[in-house]
This record gives sequence, structure tokens and C-alpha cells, in this order.
Amino acid sequence: MSVTSLKGDRRTIGYEHGRRHALQIQDSITVYDRLFQDFVGSSWQQARHRAPRFLPAIERCFPAILDEVQGIAEGAGVDFDDILTLNCRSEISLTQASGGCSAFSLNQNGQWLAQNWDWRADQQRNVVVLEIDLEGHAPLISIGEAGMAGKIGMNANGLGVCLNAIRSQTCGEGLPIHFALRKILECPDFEAARRVVNEDRVASPAHFLIASADGQATGFEVHPGTPGELLPQRGKVLHTNHLCADTTTACINDLPRPDSPVRLTRLQQLLDQPIASEPDSLFDVLSDHANAPSSICRHTNHDLPEAERMETLFAVVMNLKKRRLCLRLGKPCEAEETLNLTLSE
Repeated sequence: MSVTSLKGDRRTIGYEHGRRHALQIQDSITVYDRLFQDFVGSSWQQARHRAPRFLPAIERCFPAILDEVQGIAEGAGVDFDDILTLNCRSEISLTQASGGCSAFSLNQNGQWLAQNWDWRADQQRNVVVLEIDLEGHAPLISIGEAGMAGKIGMNANGLGVCLNAIRSQTCGEGLPIHFALRKILECPDFEAARRVVNEDRVASPAHFLIASADGQATGFEVHPGTPGELLPQRGKVLHTNHLCADTTTACINDLPRPDSPVRLTRLQQLLDQPIASEPDSLFDVLSDHANAPSSICRHTNHDLPEAERMETLFAVVMNLKKRRLCLRLGKPCEAEETLNLTLSE
């Protein structure tokens, strides 16, 4: 299990990201070409024509990231619009295709964040671990897909974020999901992260579970309007792939799969029991197989159409107080290795 360390200004970081992961980026383009055709009847070239509609919001809210996008493209030997499209893949496809993912925060002997990321098995080989030391910013770790600016992770300020996909036909003004996640990972504190979702907004619905080393945690059901907020209950915030906050469900229609409420109920059952504040215990939660195939640890359900099958591609546990991130690639129940990374405060 390798980590890609990137250091310098945005163009340098982007170029090295693209150069080192060129084959995975090119393969990701092939994967999403198939996915767009499966779910929205769109080719990659057609998707490339749709992605620039998000440029005005990016230029308004996070213009600096475009230098990094250009660097990734140059390093990987692809066009700027290819990398832009990869980073807008949620806005292009998730009106029809929803991911899995089960996430929770736990305030117990420090603030913890944990989740499984469930997606198509053909994207497993394109998962990357990026350790980014950007000039003028605290170092950060982002776990996601090659060619994307950011996804799930934490920074040396003790701020972390998890992601749950939401299937909805809503898409409006705001930052695309993966750009918003990267901007959050560059924030100095919880309040700065809150401003990203409240002021910049997010173009399509998703759930961002944001927490900080000082014990703050909130689930933000983001969308182009004011996000719904889920506050901790007995020190925990739990989420899967359907909207829960009354303020969100009142204005956004989501289209969840039947397994999402099943996994949320199971998370609640597991975390209502006494649990040790250590990575192995939290990985045990993420490895749970109750209610399979609608389980927290997702294995491929061959009864589904091939285009809709997904499985857990990685599991992550973060101790924000200690700035420590633990990662298991693949299904957490099967992983033979745990990668442990620590950022200096």
C-alpha cells in the first residue's frame, strides 16, 4: 500500500499527481466513460461538454484549484477538460447512480471519524492515497480516485471530512462535490469548513461529515441551498445514503436505494453498544455483515444488474486529536494490511 507525497505550489503538486498516476487517471476516464453511458446515456466526450458549466462557480469560490487541475492534466498527458470532468463526475452521473458508503463520527476519548467508501469494483485499482504539503497550507491526506482534487481525509489542523453520496436529480450553482471536499481539507478550522458549505454551497446533494480535534462534529447535507445539519446525538453522528435532516428533505427529493436505511439502523445498533476507542474496534463496525447484501461492509451482489453492482473499496478510521489516519484498502473484513499515517501538528 503506497502513499504519494506531493509538495510545492499547486501547479507542481498537480503535475506530480498527474505524472505519477497517469495510467490510473487514463483508466479512470475509461471507467467513467462506461459509467456515464450506463446511467445517463452520455459518452465521455459528451460529458466533457457538460463539465465547463461548473467553471464559473469554481472561479468564484476556489479559483486557485484550477492551477492544480491544469497541472494534473499536463502530468497525465490528458486535456484540462478531462480532469475537470473527472472532478465533476458526481454532478454528471449521480442523478442516476448512487454510491454506497456508511460513515460515523464518535466523540469518545478524542474525536473520531470513520467510513467505508463503496463504489464500482472497476475503480478499486484507481484508488490513491495523497499526502499533500501545499505551500502556505497545513499538510493534508486525501484518499480518493486518481486525478481528483480531493475526497475523504484530514489535515494537520485536526480537521477531517467523510462523504456519503446522495442520488438526486438536483444540480445547481455551487462547487462540485470533489472541489468542495478539497477546499474543506485546506481549512484551518471547523468554522472555516462550515463557511464552505454555507457560503460557497455545493452543486449537487451529498452528505459531508465534518469534525475537528476540539470535539466539534456536524453532518452537513449539502446541496445548492442552505445545507441541513445533523448534530451529534450522545456524541455520535451517523449517515448512509439518504437525506435525514428535516430542512433538507423539505426541499430536496432524493432517490435512495433500499439498503441505505438498513445500514443506518445497523450503524445505530452497533454504536449504541459499548465500544473501545481504538481503530480495530471501529474497523469491526465497518466490517459488519448483518443484513447482507445490504450490510455495512458491502460485497458484490450478483443479483443486481452489472452496472449497479458495487462493493467496499476502502475503509478509513481517523483519530483527529492525534492527527492519525488508518486505512484498509478493499473490504475491511478481508484486508491483510492497515496503513497508518500521522500528520504533525
